[in-house]
Amino acid sequence: MTLYIGREASKLWKRICAETSAESNLFIDNWKYIIAGFVFQYIHGVAARGVHYLHQPGPTLQDLGFFLLPELGQDKAYISETVFMFVFLSFFLWTFHPFVVKVKKFYTVQIWCRVLAYLVVSQTLRIFTFYSTQLPGPNYHCRPGSKLARLPEPDGVLEVLVINFPQGVIYGCGDLIFSSHMIFTLVFVLTYQKYGTRRCIKQFGWSIAIIQSLLIVASRKHYTVDVVVAWYTVNLVVFFVDKKLPELSGRTNGSSLILLPLSTKDKDKWTKEENHKLLNGNSVNPADRRPRSQSNGKNLEDVNINQVDTSMNSTP
Repeated sequence: MTLYIGREASKLWKRICAETSAESNLFIDNWKYIIAGFVFQYIHGVAARGVHYLHQPGPTLQDLGFFLLPELGQDKAYISETVFMFVFLSFFLWTFHPFVVKVKKFYTVQIWCRVLAYLVVSQTLRIFTFYSTQLPGPNYHCRPGSKLARLPEPDGVLEVLVINFPQGVIYGCGDLIFSSHMIFTLVFVLTYQKYGTRRCIKQFGWSIAIIQSLLIVASRKHYTVDVVVAWYTVNLVVFFVDKKLPELSGRTNGSSLILLPLSTKDKDKWTKEENHKLLNGNSVNPADRRPRSQSNGKNLEDVNINQVDTSMNSTP
């Protein structure tokens, strides 16, 4: 028994070392995107702190969710935060599972490049919306009479740039439309929906996203419109970012990794040039080929070649 455990531990350690080496090479090639994504998280935090200085506490607006959902109360506000932390930590650990399991569908660096792209676009839209119109915050610390409802005028620029994590994030006001918690939750759920493998976890993730939405409104942390706008905005952002960026290359094909956007014009131009070479009897340099998606188990490149051969043979 001890020998078996030692053998398995040795295999696991070799797997971790091999994956670390591969991921390190990927990180060297794509560190700019990773760093830029994390830097933007700080910029988003500074923007949320800045709008807190502009927040004007006032009566809570009429809201359908407040009418339908009972108020949890200030002493139970931790429930929604606990659910969010569960989602965040679960997704974070899942993205690093290629280091320890045998079956790997993606590289960790790849998946975080894509996730950070989703977050940056969504948060940019969020900054524009909550600076466009400041609504009176429905949260307890944002209501009239609270000392945290509006920050005193800063003594200097440095004070604005200090986010005061985590208190400055938890007790922020004014950054309402749309919910930042729902941005992260939906991005994580949508990412697992596409790259995850277990159907039960996918269904559980969507259930958690719905529960999180209800808890945010019931905790009076956001208006219902903040949650509703997050649902369709994040889904649209993920859809269009996936359209712009190429698909992540698999772990089994050994193809080169392409993380930069590739315009439709460039792809169409490459396809026309390749077909032109084939029609003229010229070979296509394999090094110039990009990985193509598969259709019915056959590469699209093979399908195109077969179609060209058929058309040439049928020509009188």
